[in-house]
Amino acid sequence: MNHAKDNYIRDSKTARAKKTKTASRTTKRVYALDAETQRLKRDTERQTPLSACADATDGFLKVSFLPKLQLSKTLQAGQESAKMQSDFYASLDRLTAHYGVSPMPTHHLEYPYNMALAVWDLEQKLKNSVANFQEVKVLQEGFKTYLVSEEKFNTGTTLYYIPTHPIYQMLKDPERKKNAHLLLSVCSYLYHIAGIPYYREQGSYLYWLYEMHREWTEQDEDREENERYIREFDKAEFIGDCMGGKISNAMNLKVFEKRLNAFKSHDAFDNDCSRLADKAYELYRQFLNESIFRNAPRHEGYEDEETENESIGMEKYISFISDTKGWLYESLSESINNEFNEYASMDEPTIVKTFDGQELTQYSLDFESRMFALLDDLCELLYNYTQQQDEHFN
Repeated sequence: MNHAKDNYIRDSKTARAKKTKTASRTTKRVYALDAETQRLKRDTERQTPLSACADATDGFLKVSFLPKLQLSKTLQAGQESAKMQSDFYASLDRLTAHYGVSPMPTHHLEYPYNMALAVWDLEQKLKNSVANFQEVKVLQEGFKTYLVSEEKFNTGTTLYYIPTHPIYQMLKDPERKKNAHLLLSVCSYLYHIAGIPYYREQGSYLYWLYEMHREWTEQDEDREENERYIREFDKAEFIGDCMGGKISNAMNLKVFEKRLNAFKSHDAFDNDCSRLADKAYELYRQFLNESIFRNAPRHEGYEDEETENESIGMEKYISFISDTKGWLYESLSESINNEFNEYASMDEPTIVKTFDGQELTQYSLDFESRMFALLDDLCELLYNYTQQQDEHFN
């Protein structure tokens, strides 16, 4: 069995993923996960509508009920309400100033409903005005009370798998060779700077998955199509090693700007390549050393796979891959869907801002928002190119 050449693939520190049991169906373009088990279906029968009693007054409708404040027992018992409220409103002022929103006046209300209403009002306003806003929490540290906000980028249960085979095809096509070189610069940025794993990289999630499926296929000697399936693995490894050497070549980064400026568009596909490369170069220039995993959630305290957190790591759904069509990808995607459906959640880029008077170190998820949009565009472009090639030769 051929393995990736260690002379160009960088060392991977990604932990080996837990083994899957079976495999799911192929998907298209940017590849959405099988979400059948992720959400309960809404009951199709409507609830019996409620009607007011004939002799009821409308006084009940005029009453506003304040939200309940969710505080830990330690917090409720550990501080005097005056000190708690003083800290809370000082933290609230810092938070609203940071996000540029105006809080509802709640000082005049009784404790603890004044704080509860302030948090409720704040969350409603931040949901409408701040991209990727998740929630606000009231926390206690010693005798100090303060607010924290959480922002999370929603990846939408999507597999961000970048196929290398379409670029390999472009390199063989005289009319698209310059497109291929431009996209190699984009991919080199994604590999070297953004830190996206490569599937021929030992220790990466997809490397292990390819190896596991190859072993299964080789052991299935009774299958008539076995030789054809083995050739798909050989092809994935050959193209993977070839493209891995090109993508990992740092020269692609050095000539990125030169290639971008020299590129001339002659059709719609050229325009798409040029626009995508522009976006990638801007990210490269503005966020020179930022990895796509920079704000990945950190799970501490899990010593082995049996006790690891039940969430899908970002390194599992972001990667370079050989191809996104054919029997091999269908087999891989089936395993991925089956495994992912066993998890309760997905890790997504998340930042937590603490408004306790200390200087904030996290500012926004702007980089992640633009990066995932770039990956979306790249996967779509490569998928469309493959579709055009298939139509041309059929």
